[in-house]
Order: sequence, then C-alpha cells, then structure tokens
Amino acid sequence: METGGFYTHLIFFNDNISKNGYDTIDEIIKKEVKYAYKGRRKDGIRTMDIKAKRVQDSMAETVHIVRPNHLNGANRLFGGILMQWIDEVAGIVAKRHAMMNVTTVSVDNLRFMKGAYQNEMVVIVGRLTYVGTTSMEVRVDTYVENKEGVRKAINSAYFVMVALDENDKPVPVPQLIIETEAEKTEWESAKKRREIRSQRKVEGF
Repeated sequence: METGGFYTHLIFFNDNISKNGYDTIDEIIKKEVKYAYKGRRKDGIRTMDIKAKRVQDSMAETVHIVRPNHLNGANRLFGGILMQWIDEVAGIVAKRHAMMNVTTVSVDNLRFMKGAYQNEMVVIVGRLTYVGTTSMEVRVDTYVENKEGVRKAINSAYFVMVALDENDKPVPVPQLIIETEAEKTEWESAKKRREIRSQRKVEGF
C-alpha cells in the first residue's frame, strides 16, 4: 500500500490469542501492520519503511553512583544533574524506537519524591507509553537501589520526544504494539496528557 498519508494501527495483544485471531505477535505484524512510508508525503516530510515495535524493544536502564561533584549545597543529588540523566534516558528510548535523531519537546509531571545522597546508586528506567505520527511519549522512573537490590522511587517524569531527519525536520516513527494491561493503561493516560498539552498550547500556558 502506497499513500501520501499515514496508516496508523494500534494493536492490543493478548498472550494467548489476539482479537484478530492470530497466534503470535509476528503474525499480527505481518498481516495487520503494513506501513507504506515510501517516498515523500504531500507536505514534504520524508518517509521510510517502518514496522511497529514493542515497548520492550526500546526500554532503557542506566545506573549512576552519586559522586561529590553531583551534590548541591544540602549534600543531596543536584536536581539539574538528575534532569540531565533522565533526559538522556528518554532520548535513548526514543532513538531506539525511531532509529534516528530525536529532540526533547516537553517534560510533564516532573516529580521529586525523595533525595539521593553521596555514594547511593541511582537507577533510571525509561519506556515508551505513547506514539503519535512523529512524536513519542517516554515515561522515566528514577530509583535509589540499596545493597540488597531493593529500589525506592525518587523521581518520575513524562517526556515528549520528536524524531528528526538529517535536516532536523519531523519524520514518522514506528507505531507501538501494546501487549499488557499496564501498557494499555499508560497509553490511555498518555492520550489524556496529550489533550491537556494541546489545551495548554491553545490557552497560551
């Protein structure tokens, strides 16, 4: 199928059998998700052949040890350092999914729940929650992990990333295969956050 527009298809997959009657995710991708991003759209955006991807395909996790140079005047992890770390993770997730350069457009619901201190191990986990045409929403959760491997949440945020071509123009990204109820819940919540962002933009906030 070749078209000047987009064929966007979201699949809610059950491990046993899908609503479409196929037995595996690969069959769903092959039979249901056929992208024809070839040539150029009428609006001039460069396109390419892309397949839908799973959330797990682009998940990322990084680990940092809090050093003296990471501390603020209160001897806690400086918020600006943490924001840099989580932005990097969001970028990794988006770049893995889009397979091209990305840029951060906005950050929502940035919550500092607890501090981190010198020599503590900070674990940052990023995952896709929503995919539009050229944009992606990435949830980033930050934890402090103790010696026993127990993690306590200290921060969470949602990043909106946009894929860019070599001329820094937005380009289409692969759609997202939703496999679990948790992923479906995140997708629906992300749609609401998208609506709120659009409303804020209209109202000038």
